[in-house]
Parts: sequence; C-alpha cells; structure tokens
Amino acid sequence: MNYFLLAETEFFRRINEAGDCNMETAYTAFATQVIELCSGNVDTNRTIIALAYIEIELQHHPVRNLPEEKREVATYISKALSFVRKMQKFLAAPQVPPLIPIRTSSDNTTENPASPLQWTGNAIDLVELIYGINEMGCINNGNMPLKQLAPLLYKIFGVESKDCYRFYIDIKRRKNESRTYFLNRMQEKLNERMLRGEEMERMRR
Repeated sequence: MNYFLLAETEFFRRINEAGDCNMETAYTAFATQVIELCSGNVDTNRTIIALAYIEIELQHHPVRNLPEEKREVATYISKALSFVRKMQKFLAAPQVPPLIPIRTSSDNTTENPASPLQWTGNAIDLVELIYGINEMGCINNGNMPLKQLAPLLYKIFGVESKDCYRFYIDIKRRKNESRTYFLNRMQEKLNERMLRGEEMERMRR
C-alpha cells in the first residue's frame, strides 16, 4: 500500500502551490478518496498509518504564510483535517455490522423456505437476546449448548451472522453498571405497555 497516496492528490497539489481559491472539486475528490481508503482497505493498520501521515501534513501546513487573498485555501485545509480526524475516530470505534438476510436459492425454496421473520435491529442486540435466553435455560430445559442454540435462533429470525462470541466480548466491555442495554430497554418498554393498559382500564370504569 502507498502510505502517501493522499498527499499525491490534486487537492494537495493545489494547497502546496496555493492555487486558485476554487478548490471545492479538489476537496471533494480528496474526501472521496479518504472514504474509499477507510471503507475498501482490508488492512486497517496500513490505513491508520496513511491517515496519521496526512493528518500531520495538514496540521503543520504553512497556511499562515499565505497572503490574505488566498485565505480560502486555509479554510479547505481545516475542513480536510477535520474530516480526516473524523474518519480516524470511525476506524477506531468498534463496528456493529447489520445482520444479513438469508438468501435462499430459487431452486431450493421448498427445502429451505425464507424465514417470515426478519431481524431489523443491530447484530449486538440479537446476540444479547440469544445469550439471555441461553442463561435462562428455557430451551430444552437448558440442555442445548449455545453453539447449537445461536444458529437456530439466527435462522428463526432470518439472518446469517458469525462471530457471536465477538459481539458478546463487546457487551462484556461496556462500562455501565448494567451492560445489557437491549434487555434493559425491552424490560422498560414492556413495563410501560402494562402501565398504559392499566391506565386505560381505569379510565373505562
């Protein structure tokens, strides 16, 4: 990977030469290349190095030496620096990919029909639910191992997902006193529903 590819863009050529102030197109192309670098490169460590290099180049660019009529260049440098830093935070944050709906072959629809249920929440929420069900021991009297239970529940909810344990590790790393965010919200919502129902019954009397 070329660690300096972002410094070889048209945007950098223009700011280094303090070119004309109409830099919107060059800046947009630079931002697009940063996005493609962050989303398309499988080697995250190399991407982080490339972003770190370009962050330093932008941060220490001699914009103060530009004449007043070229100050718009300094504005674009600040925008580019802010955008690079945002993308660095994006790469550093743990990503929760959406669950992928199961796709069945048209030649095999009778043997493996698509599930009528589709999980539309986050992957980590479903993993929290699966682990909760497993801990309650309410499937087969608690005699079904998690490695068997998880694929069955994925199939019921019409999704394909891997790395169930990786999501569980993310849940364990949460800093709040209660780490079961999804189950807590579920409990709150159900209690609120029952309270609303009771209130409606009192109003009818």
